[in-house]
Amino acid sequence: MKYVTEFRDSDLARRLIERIHEAARKPVRLMEFCGGHTVTIFRYGIRKVLPPGIEMVSGPGCPVCVTANADLDRAIALARLPKVILTTFGDMFKVPGSCGSLQEAHAQGADVRMVYSPLDALRIARENPDRMVIFLGIGFETTAPTVAASILEAEKSGLENYFVQSMHKVCPPALKALADSGEVRLNGLICPGHVSAITGSQAWVPFARDYGLSCVVSGFEPLDVLQTVLMLVRQVEEGRSEVEIAYRRGVTFEGNAHARRILDEVFEPCDADWRGFGVIPGSGLKPGKRFERFDAAEVFDVDAGPVVEPVGCQCGAVLRGVVSPAECPLFRTVCTPETPVGPCMVSSEGSCSTWYQYGGGLEV
Repeated sequence: MKYVTEFRDSDLARRLIERIHEAARKPVRLMEFCGGHTVTIFRYGIRKVLPPGIEMVSGPGCPVCVTANADLDRAIALARLPKVILTTFGDMFKVPGSCGSLQEAHAQGADVRMVYSPLDALRIARENPDRMVIFLGIGFETTAPTVAASILEAEKSGLENYFVQSMHKVCPPALKALADSGEVRLNGLICPGHVSAITGSQAWVPFARDYGLSCVVSGFEPLDVLQTVLMLVRQVEEGRSEVEIAYRRGVTFEGNAHARRILDEVFEPCDADWRGFGVIPGSGLKPGKRFERFDAAEVFDVDAGPVVEPVGCQCGAVLRGVVSPAECPLFRTVCTPETPVGPCMVSSEGSCSTWYQYGGGLEV
């Protein structure tokens, strides 16, 4: 059997692959929640070195991809307001909403600026006291604490022209919605490493306990993913549904208590609209009562117009693991990275973008 060799430690990779083949005796379907894991799996051809009985399914773990069109439309409407500077991460620029994108709004005169962190947005607000600076808060539990910290800093420094449009989402409610739907049968979850660094592996205990899913938190190197798959296969073969950590250099059971305290101080749970899922109760974060003056959703009243979904786009079904990108009729024809129809083709961690770039992984 010819195995992939483009690993940092090819001997260890070979041993892990051999152990997976030895351990896997019955069909197993695993879902990687995080888009970062999807990239690793495809970039290094991991699917192609696994036994035929192990099926890998990509999940909704790309925060740009799961942002609903209604939220994108509101962001574009905010950008078009006079005296507003809209700041955002680069992945959001090209994501198409109902009628255009932030990139197109920028080309038409809106002041949309790419930043690398909320601290950049705070600096822009300080440098432009006569303008209103809005930061688009996109991300899961990983990035939300930094946005919460920026709000605390704005309060501390008396900054009155800094606002956050929070589109933050938290992962467990989405996984629960996925499990409750019954659309995709799963045996195990490759749990997100960076999210778990904040939440702790404790966040996944209900999925092992209540849904009988084997759960392993993974890092992002190919060896991490192979080790995670081996641990999951062993759990399934032994009839166990537990939460284990294959990323102990970054994750503990308890997680980052300081980051969670900041989140709890600034944000409160709210319902959130997920592309492909609809509104999931308690799956979003918005500034709490004390910080409402920084909440762009409370401060700015805009009419984003009717929501229009792209005809034929299967992003929602891809995010739920119901279909693969290759099963979408627009994939590689109408929808490409140069002319994306849906966000899954825009984000660097989107499933469609990953399938397009790596074509199913390295040949072995």
